[in-house]
Amino acid sequence: MKNIKIELKWAFIFILTMLLWMLFEKSMGWHDEKIADHATYTNFFAIPAILVYVFALLDKKRNTYFGRMSYKQGVVTGLIMTLIIALLSPLAQYVISTYITPEYFTNVIEHAVTSGKMTLADAEAYFNLKSYMVQSDQSEYLGRLKFYP
Repeated sequence: MKNIKIELKWAFIFILTMLLWMLFEKSMGWHDEKIADHATYTNFFAIPAILVYVFALLDKKRNTYFGRMSYKQGVVTGLIMTLIIALLSPLAQYVISTYITPEYFTNVIEHAVTSGKMTLADAEAYFNLKSYMVQSDQSEYLGRLKFYP
């Protein structure tokens, strides 16, 4: 457990960053009146997400490998962090959908249907807590590449 202490710390920082980003998105109106802009602007989360990984790798290099980290050690560190984040993401999605933006699914379903991108049945099947918890991995937060199928 001591060997992955840094990865655990930075995985939690990543989840916290993600929750703060969702609060930011909500405050910008991208989950309600400006939902049409959400698919574009949510991609900017990549910037803080990448920064968290960079700082994690620098921390691991400095405090575990005494300033000299191999490529393999960096990849392993990133993979361990990613695994922890993937395990925590369903819980984070629950917090987002229940407390930060509970009306998001209703709004995105309405937008997907009224814009002609999806049928009501497809939108309801795709935009719900269970679906997002299953698909909640980093790729979703690093751009919501699956925003509209």
